[in-house]
Amino acid sequence: MELEPITDALSAHCPDILRWCGAIATRLRQFDISLDGKSSGSSNTDALTLADLTVQELAVAALRDKAPILKQCRIEAEEETGDLGAFASESEYVISLDPIDGTKYYRDRTGDQWAVMLHLRTRDTVHYSLVYVPEDGEHGTWLEACGDRILCGPDDSTRPAREVLDSMTPVNVENWNGSSSIYVIGFQNRDVERASDVTAMGLNGVPPDEMPGSIYPLLATGQFGGSLIHSPNIYDFPVSLHLARILGGDAVWVHNGEPVHFDEMWMDHRADMLRLPGIVACSPKRDYLDRFCVLARDWPKERYLD
Repeated sequence: MELEPITDALSAHCPDILRWCGAIATRLRQFDISLDGKSSGSSNTDALTLADLTVQELAVAALRDKAPILKQCRIEAEEETGDLGAFASESEYVISLDPIDGTKYYRDRTGDQWAVMLHLRTRDTVHYSLVYVPEDGEHGTWLEACGDRILCGPDDSTRPAREVLDSMTPVNVENWNGSSSIYVIGFQNRDVERASDVTAMGLNGVPPDEMPGSIYPLLATGQFGGSLIHSPNIYDFPVSLHLARILGGDAVWVHNGEPVHFDEMWMDHRADMLRLPGIVACSPKRDYLDRFCVLARDWPKERYLD
């Protein structure tokens, strides 16, 4: 398969799909829809709702039906629902779906930073990303990345979703100037401590409970300068990697400074999700990456120490 027909199909159909998913999730959020099922010990990871399952069921079916070429891709989804068997069991191209990113905030109704998102990747990198944040702004906020272009801005529900995205002025990649705020997550009960370590090195470490919104629009628009994440999952984090690389930076493993790829993963059975190993630094600013490698090189690489 060639890449361009796949990204063309995703960009043509997925804005509608994610907008529908966001509308359903927004409605479901009004009800008590919490579920049990994950036991990692982290409230950010273990939150699960009926909306996660419902949104994934819809998104997988829409991807299956809207463009036959997408069924030639492998699909990796955070939950185990939907017609996943309709997609290839082996493929160079992987569509990865996170039906509700930020489920804890969604479930507890404590913030508007939850999102519906997907991306397309190969072994080496990410080729297409789409994020919809339904409750950020009057009608929601979009983030789309493909090729060397990033689009980010408010939705307008009176117009087709693709038309809204196409009317946006792309992010000025050449003159992007991110802040010193760094998203710090994944260190279990030490997120606040690790964020303080980042602050002590002259940046502004921000733990999950202090995040002002979804990291993806914040990173694209320069309101955040990167992230430091322990064993990021492969359903949402790759979008940050994608943005960082388009903006001139990278995502690297702090223990050796090598660029992240997707050959190395492990199944976190406590959270029932695939993860990258070790600690990953991600930023469009390469000097930030160097500083993170010095700071975190000797921190424990294991996510669970018990």
